[in-house]
Amino acid sequence: MAIDVATVKKVASLSRLRESDERLQSLAGELNGILGWIEQLNEVDVSGVEPMTTAIEMPQPMREDVVTDGDKVSEIVANAPKTVDGFFIVPKVVE
Repeated sequence: MAIDVATVKKVASLSRLRESDERLQSLAGELNGILGWIEQLNEVDVSGVEPMTTAIEMPQPMREDVVTDGDKVSEIVANAPKTVDGFFIVPKVVE
């Protein structure tokens, strides 16, 4: 997938970034380079490689999954401006 100037302009607008028209062409080139690297990574054979969270394998401490401080819904939502059935009501931010 190649990124053109129109796509860069749209992404910049969605990101609330202002870029000059002269810079859009170089940004398109940079983003296409990044996508090229990602395509190269997709070609790497990782079958048999276990996912890991760190470069050094270490055991993670585990604890019991028990509720220790629950049933405080009314206290939690007490200062909220709007609630319904124990849930916060917030303005819609995604169109």
